[in-house]
Amino acid sequence: MRLRRVTPGGVFLTVFTLATGVVWSFPLYWAVNTALMRDTETVARPPHWFPQPPILDAFRFVLANTRIVRWYANSVLTSVVVTLAVILFTMMCAYPLSQLRFRGRRLLLLVFLAGFMIPQTTNLVPLFMFLNKLGMVNGYLGIILPQIVAPIAVITVVIYKQFFDQVPRELREAARLDGASETQILFRIFLPLNWGVTWAMAIVVFIWTWNNFFWPFIIVSSTPMMTIPVGITQVESWYGIAYSRLMASAMLAALPTAVVYILFHRRVAQGVAMTAGIK
Repeated sequence: MRLRRVTPGGVFLTVFTLATGVVWSFPLYWAVNTALMRDTETVARPPHWFPQPPILDAFRFVLANTRIVRWYANSVLTSVVVTLAVILFTMMCAYPLSQLRFRGRRLLLLVFLAGFMIPQTTNLVPLFMFLNKLGMVNGYLGIILPQIVAPIAVITVVIYKQFFDQVPRELREAARLDGASETQILFRIFLPLNWGVTWAMAIVVFIWTWNNFFWPFIIVSSTPMMTIPVGITQVESWYGIAYSRLMASAMLAALPTAVVYILFHRRVAQGVAMTAGIK
């Protein structure tokens, strides 16, 4: 086996990477450390670097005395529905922009990009007033519908179009000769060839929706209808300076996105690399 040559530059990059990893992971370590402490330990001076001993009282308290289970259910429902809707609609939008030739196609793409450039905060007041007239405040539709047309959807359209542009046109022409409709071509040819980017964007959209705080905070004032990021603010106001309970609620809120990334990051990377190799 051939040994790689050790160079000063390689050693420096390795040490720099390890140091950067430690710096980035320290807040996560400190959050877990605080969540496993007693309240008196969290304000001790000098600080305790390890719980003495680790306890789960903060997690038990949060699970037993808050509506975090309901917040979890709200976040799961809204994130899954938004993810499925964004992937479906953006895929169906990107396909004609990529494969069909019609008048105004370039202008339509420019309109999408222009919509992405408009700050989302400028639409909050009229959007809230419109949904309030429709009776969607403090409801699932009020949380879900605006997030389907959020800037992340425009980004997904552009990414899908770029990948659809790489699919050989001969595949679509052959399918048309066999009598396939445009819908059949999209879901039976283009979708299987782009599973990698579909998985990648689905996970990105899910994590973005799960962590979205601003819009659910605006549209929801009822505690049972809150999502996880908004519900944590209520936990903070209830507990005051109970840092262990705050960190426990934050860890529980972040757990699903961490699990999703750990389970799917390899498949996403391999799928995107494979799909990008289409000539």
